[in-house]
Amino acid sequence: MTRPSETSPGAAPDAGTALATTSPAATPSTTTPPAPPAPGRRTWLDTTAPGRVLQVLGRAVATVWSNPKARAGLVILGVFVLMALLAPWLAPYDPHDDSFGRNEPGSAAHWLGTTGNGEDVLSQVIYGSRISLLVGLVAGGLSTVVAVVIGLSWGYLRGWGNDVVNFLVNLFLVMPGLPLMIIIAAYLQNGGLPMIILVVVITGWAWGARVLRSQTQSLRSRDFVTAAMFSGESAPRIIFREILPNMTSMIAGSFFGAATAAILSESGLSFLGLGDMATVSWGSMIFWAQNSMAILTGQWVLLFAPGLCIALLATAMTLVNFGVDGLSNPRLREGSGR
Repeated sequence: MTRPSETSPGAAPDAGTALATTSPAATPSTTTPPAPPAPGRRTWLDTTAPGRVLQVLGRAVATVWSNPKARAGLVILGVFVLMALLAPWLAPYDPHDDSFGRNEPGSAAHWLGTTGNGEDVLSQVIYGSRISLLVGLVAGGLSTVVAVVIGLSWGYLRGWGNDVVNFLVNLFLVMPGLPLMIIIAAYLQNGGLPMIILVVVITGWAWGARVLRSQTQSLRSRDFVTAAMFSGESAPRIIFREILPNMTSMIAGSFFGAATAAILSESGLSFLGLGDMATVSWGSMIFWAQNSMAILTGQWVLLFAPGLCIALLATAMTLVNFGVDGLSNPRLREGSGR
């Protein structure tokens, strides 16, 4: 006799045995886990997480620093930035203090001598860096913003507005920059530093807009832009979410170029007496030195010191721009690596 719980090797299992072998507790679950959701199209916001941004910035700084010219420019620029920030502690006297002797030569009390009004030259040179850097950063930044908005829109959109923008850009490009700045500044006299910044912005955006427009036209035919167009995204979203992040290095180069032009323009307008003469800047120092016949009286340092600072600051901006070019040109980056 065979017990109910026992079965012969060839017999089929009974109902109890079948239930025992198929119960979830008896056998591990063989159900496959649900598949992860298919990733959608990555947008610019997905790639700008804090870690991603820091990583991109780190690579950009390393690329710029690897260029010897850019490294020298960053060092010189850093010196001027520290000079402007620490001017109240670095300057031995107030730049407007005219209680000293007039046209004194260099001495222990006044390293670079005094002006024709009895002001310390070294203190004015240190404080003058503030105006040049402020004009360079603000005017260069505003010019870049105008160039980005007009250049990207001009390169992407189509229609009659393109012809209007093309006419305006070509008009500003063919007109001489310095005479145009002189005319505008002459009509806007006594406007102070904001007037100088406005004049520089009005005359300094066209070249950057032209360069960015050419690059936008090149990116407009890329696959990711075409995919965004077919997905129904609006034109502003495509311009500023899809095209703009791919032009960061070019925009940075445009900013340094605009800042350099702004520094030189402010100095030139101040030297011609079209700026704010009550403000101590390198351009106004050259203006007052020329009025006091500094060369004839042997006070050549009144012209040499601010002129050298203007040249060094503009050179530093230009050298940094060499490193920024390596971000957008892989050949330059590879060449610097070799």
